[in-house]
This record gives sequence, structure tokens and C-alpha cells, in this order.
Amino acid sequence: MTKVSLGKLRPGSVGRVESITGESSIRRRLREMGVIAGQEIKVVRVAPLGDPIDVELMGYHLSLRRAEAAGVLVEVES
Repeated sequence: MTKVSLGKLRPGSVGRVESITGESSIRRRLREMGVIAGQEIKVVRVAPLGDPIDVELMGYHLSLRRAEAAGVLVEVES
């Protein structure tokens, strides 16, 4: 298993949230939206200019800015 930033994953990639870094307000907001350790997360698509990133978790879609996604460390199968 490899640990990588969510912002570096390609569409179709699936991983499990390992940790969230960054400002406490952003970490709290992401946790409130379901981005918590152990949760499976899938990158669905990335906008043409790279921002935002559409991810799917817990049966719903969430759009994240690239800067927010960069603070989410995920574990993916290599």
C-alpha cells in the first residue's frame, strides 16, 4: 500500500483516507462532510484546469479544491 495526497490521484483511483492535514477549520469542515480516517474515497473526475476535484464517498459526490485535496492523505494499492 502506498500513501499519497488525494490531489495527486487520477480519476478512477480508489483509496482509504489515512489522515487530514492543514488548517483546523478546513480539517473540521472535511470531517463534517464525511472525509474521516478509514473511509473509502474515489476520485470521479478532475476539472480540465485541475480545480475542483470530484470525489465520491459514502454514496455521495463532493467537490474539493485542489488545495483541500492536497491535505488529505490516502492509502492506495500500488
